[in-house]
Amino acid sequence: MNKVLFLPKILTMKKTILIVIALVASFGLGFAVKSIIVTKNNNHPKIKRVTGIGGIFFKCKDPAKVREWYKVHLGLDTDQYGTKFEWRQGADTTKKGFTQWSPFNEKTKYFEPSTKDFMINYRVDNMDALVIELKKEGVAFADTVESYSYGKFVHIIDVEGNKIELWESNDIEYDKFEGGRTK
Repeated sequence: MNKVLFLPKILTMKKTILIVIALVASFGLGFAVKSIIVTKNNNHPKIKRVTGIGGIFFKCKDPAKVREWYKVHLGLDTDQYGTKFEWRQGADTTKKGFTQWSPFNEKTKYFEPSTKDFMINYRVDNMDALVIELKKEGVAFADTVESYSYGKFVHIIDVEGNKIELWESNDIEYDKFEGGRTK
């Protein structure tokens, strides 16, 4: 065979191999650089922060009337605290999760120091680890962690002064609990 005919094929194969090696090296180097950058710039451990909505609380003139209206017109199974919505947890559908819905009297002090007419409760996985991280980040706390049979709670203040409730739930105990906590 003629070496001249093989030369273009050999050069093409070498060029292809070099391109593949360059792509693999670039891809690998990209991951390495990303890992270094993320490690240097990310001082936060890989903990889950908010995992869902634990509750929606709002002020109104007459909580009993509001609860009754929602019961009659929207079919909510309300009690003196509001209602709880049951759902299944995505990671483990055998486990229940809950979201509390509660109207509060417009004169409640429970939302203070926020002047807003609402407060959102967020579910979290590991309250103790999250509190440590939030304190490192300079987040304002309205109180300290309180523990109940159905979970741990703490209140923080967001950048606009909204009070936020964080809840590490014990859904097994919460399922036994009739309603919410007295405020």
